[in-house]
Amino acid sequence: MLKGFQEFILRGNVLSLAVGVVMGAAFTAVINALVSGILDPLIAAVFGQPDISQVGNFTINGANFSLGSLLNAVLNFVIVAAALYFVVIMPVNHFLDKHKEPADPEPSEDLVVLTQIRDLLQASASEKTLDSADCACAGHSSGRHSEQCAAGNKE
Repeated sequence: MLKGFQEFILRGNVLSLAVGVVMGAAFTAVINALVSGILDPLIAAVFGQPDISQVGNFTINGANFSLGSLLNAVLNFVIVAAALYFVVIMPVNHFLDKHKEPADPEPSEDLVVLTQIRDLLQASASEKTLDSADCACAGHSSGRHSEQCAAGNKE
């Protein structure tokens, strides 16, 4: 039972997921510091509110609505997504592209044409070459066969 648990824990996907969660938590702290230290003061300067969650609040029949809270969550999501993309994804993709083994290049058009010519010549040579047992034509000791014999008409 413990061996199965050990195999499960040491499986690559579980370790990658654990590392991702820890890195995500650390990255969230960085993003929260960016939002609270830079963006919230900018919003306070523009809207006159301490943060965006206080913008757009209204009450209808005793029910409190907060558009600012939704805007704050969307803004945080966009900031996290942009930061992940520009700080993590782009550099990793650039690194992988740089160190990726080059794929087999497409053959040039000249090489394709020459390959087709070679294949056609081989095909026509194999059609013209008849086994001596297949051709009972007289006088073909030179290895050349008459057109009738090559066409399949035996003399």
